Amino acid sequence: MGRQIRVRGVVLAASLLLAATGCTANGTGDRTGSGPSAPPPAPAPAGSSAAPPRAGDGTAGGGELLPGLAGVAVARTQLAGLRVAPGGTMAGYSRAVFAHWAEQGGACNTREVVLRRDGADVVQDAECRAVSGRWKSLYDGAVVTDAAKMDIDHLVPLAEGWRSGAAAWDAAKRKAFANDLARPQLLAVTAASNRSKGDQGPDLWQPPDRSSWCVYGRAWTTVKSAYGLTVTEAEKKMLTTMLDTCAA
Repeated sequence: MGRQIRVRGVVLAASLLLAATGCTANGTGDRTGSGPSAPPPAPAPAGSSAAPPRAGDGTAGGGELLPGLAGVAVARTQLAGLRVAPGGTMAGYSRAVFAHWAEQGGACNTREVVLRRDGADVVQDAECRAVSGRWKSLYDGAVVTDAAKMDIDHLVPLAEGWRSGAAAWDAAKRKAFANDLARPQLLAVTAASNRSKGDQGPDLWQPPDRSSWCVYGRAWTTVKSAYGLTVTEAEKKMLTTMLDTCAA
């Protein structure tokens, strides 16, 4: 009888110790009952923002998680490395030479992928069209719940790309530029702000929401650097001003 009491005492003490340390009897340490915890995310590449947000989580609309967005220091280095040249002519330009929107698998094209990426609670129909959701426009800070009121902006406009080097590209490179999901070249913004911008560079048009200037300047510089496009003197000066708005 004394032996049984001692054994039960040892078992009870061990159980109390496991509970205190948060462990379960199988040694997994899972306190939620939902299975093993997910591994930590892989670190983002040096000098760039985190990986692109999951579809529909609404984080890209704030700008910071745009894919491939350079950090401030990297953007300054990229800007210093851009070739300064006068803007080229529009001779031969047509939006049609920048094939878009490209098919991205299933029924989705590039536009629908960006709407899903940049929105929150986005619901799409069988043809991949956004039928509901919520989007925050980086340029003017507006919050929109109707996808029809959103445009997908080419951050570096197609015409601006043409004037700064794309006139010499082949069709494949122009298509890649117009449908680039790997860099901060595409962004869901209000139709009103996008049409106000038109094809103007940052020296002629700046987002009305000044708090977006840091992200805008970094994104513009990232894209121009990636594609080897030129900048004008006035454009470079304004990009420097935008990068100067970034928090230290």
